[in-house]
Amino acid sequence: MKVSARLVLITGMSGSGKSSVAKCFEDLGYHTVDNLPLPLLREFVARPFELVEGNDRIAVVTDIRAPGFAEALPRLIDEIDSDSVQPVLLFLEASDEALVRRFSETRRPHPLAGNRPVTEGIRKERDLLREIRGNADMVLDTSEWTIHETRTQIFRHFAERPEGPEMVVSLMSFGFKHGIPHGADLLLDVRFLQNPHFVPGLREQTGLDAPVRDFLEAQEEYLELGERFADLLRYLLPRFRREHRAYLTVAIGCTGGRHRSVAMAERLGGQVGGEGWSTRVIHRDIEE
Repeated sequence: MKVSARLVLITGMSGSGKSSVAKCFEDLGYHTVDNLPLPLLREFVARPFELVEGNDRIAVVTDIRAPGFAEALPRLIDEIDSDSVQPVLLFLEASDEALVRRFSETRRPHPLAGNRPVTEGIRKERDLLREIRGNADMVLDTSEWTIHETRTQIFRHFAERPEGPEMVVSLMSFGFKHGIPHGADLLLDVRFLQNPHFVPGLREQTGLDAPVRDFLEAQEEYLELGERFADLLRYLLPRFRREHRAYLTVAIGCTGGRHRSVAMAERLGGQVGGEGWSTRVIHRDIEE
């Protein structure tokens, strides 16, 4: 009986982005293992879903750092029980110019260069990996890719959902007098609305209380602003998800962070969540 499980073996040229690709697989829910010694790698790929219980998607990074790698990997793949798991060999490469630039930027030595120029290490590695590249199920050239483009390509080929993992949208109320939230992606300002803080009986309440909401909803500007914000998010959220964002924080600010911003965050949270987005509402300064 065949098992519906996926084992991705990530290999390729040093400096081609294997670590970045591994993080992409982690974001896709894969259990990721990096740079196992060959004896352990052989044992691991022989029964990966026994050693990593509860996860039927595993990605393993393996490369020239392991002594004897180039000769051993093809045999190791042939030994995998195809009735239990279908391995995918993903090979990453890049141009010599791109690899030299990356090693220069990171100031890390090439694993095969020793005391020689990095170009010699790159040439030697290409020769050693020629057979593995030829047997790869997929070859990706990362020469011109940014980390975001790399993420897009991995998600395009390996994500179960075409748009990638679900994006969590956080609606955060805050008070400008306490500072702008760190890490906010979008910043919305509602300070021009009439302030319940100056209305007798409302100062000690918050935007979670019905009297404050009733006061705000009596303002035509508040209702119109809520609709305009909702329309903006309807436009933006699919485009942020297209960039494979895992989280998006929308910060809504008023003066103190207790009345107007709280009510608006609750309003938008209900609208965004009602349209199918994974949503959470946070009130940073409501207790100040």
